[in-house]
Amino acid sequence: MTNSRKSALIIGASGFIGSHVAQYFSREGWQVAGLGTRPPENYPLQDLGAYYQLTLPADELGDIVRQIQPQVCIHCAGRASVYHSLQDPLADFKAHVEITLNVLNILRLAAPSCRLVFISSAAVYGNPEMLPVSEDRPLRPISPYGFHKLMGEQLCTEFHQVYGLPTATVRIFSAYGIGLRRQVLWDICQKAGHQPVLALHGTGLESRDFINVWDVARGIHHLVERAPFQAEAYNLASGKETTIEELAKLVVAFWGGKIPIEFDGVNPQGNPLNWQADISRISRLGFIPEITLAKGVKAYVDWRKIEALEQ
Repeated sequence: MTNSRKSALIIGASGFIGSHVAQYFSREGWQVAGLGTRPPENYPLQDLGAYYQLTLPADELGDIVRQIQPQVCIHCAGRASVYHSLQDPLADFKAHVEITLNVLNILRLAAPSCRLVFISSAAVYGNPEMLPVSEDRPLRPISPYGFHKLMGEQLCTEFHQVYGLPTATVRIFSAYGIGLRRQVLWDICQKAGHQPVLALHGTGLESRDFINVWDVARGIHHLVERAPFQAEAYNLASGKETTIEELAKLVVAFWGGKIPIEFDGVNPQGNPLNWQADISRISRLGFIPEITLAKGVKAYVDWRKIEALEQ
C-alpha cells in the first residue's frame, strides 16, 4: 500500500461504526486499510485497499503499521455494550484499555506522526447534571464501559503529552443506522415486528441524542481534515434530545399498524437517564449533521422490514 493518496488505517473496520467510516473515507478518495476480527470473506472488501484479520492486542500490528505508514489511524475497536461490561468488566477492560494502549504504543514506535482518532462514548459523562452537556463538563461514568472509555481517553492524553503523538477523541452519543443489530432502536424494531405489545424498559421519558452512523463517519472525516489533534475531545451527536417514547412512536408509525407501547418503569443498571450533546465545539470546525432522525429511522425500519420478510 503506497502513500500516493491520503492513507488511513481503520482499526475495528469490521464493526458497525468502523465499516461505515471505512466506506466514507474510501468514497472521499482515501486509500483505506482495515483491521478487524472477521475473516476476509465476510467483509465488503470493495471499500478497502487492504484488509487484515487480527485480534488485538497483538505485536503483529506493528508490522502492519510499518508497512502501510498511515497518515491517520481511526480506532473503532472494542465492545459496545453497557450490559456486557457489567457482566464481565475484565473482558471489557481488555477490549478497551489494553487494546488502546497497544495501538498507541505501536503508533509511537512505528508511525509517530500518524494522527489517531479515538472513538469514545457519551458514556463517559454518566448522568450529566445539566443538558446539553459540553466537553468540559465533569466526567462521571456509571458503568464499566464508560470507565474504560474514559481510561482510553486518558491514555490518548498521556501519549500526546509525553510522546507528542497527535490524538483526538470523539465522544459519540447514540449512533444508529442500517446494519446496527443491538441497542434500543434494534430492540424496538424486533418487538414491533414480532410481538402484539411493544414492551420496553424505563418510563419512556429517558432520552438520548441520536445520530445517524453516516453523519458519524462524516464528522470523523471532518475532524481528520480540520482538528488540531492536541488530545482534545469532541461531542459527535445531533444536538437534539429525543425521548424513548418519542422514538418508539416514530418506529411504530413507520412500521405500520397500531402497536400499543408499554414501559415497565425499570431503568437497567448502567444506563443514563437523559442525554443531549452540546455540539458547538465540532460545529465551530464547520460540521453540521445532515440526516434527520425521521429520515434515518424510516430507512432503518425499511431495512428491518425487508430482513423480516426474508427470514
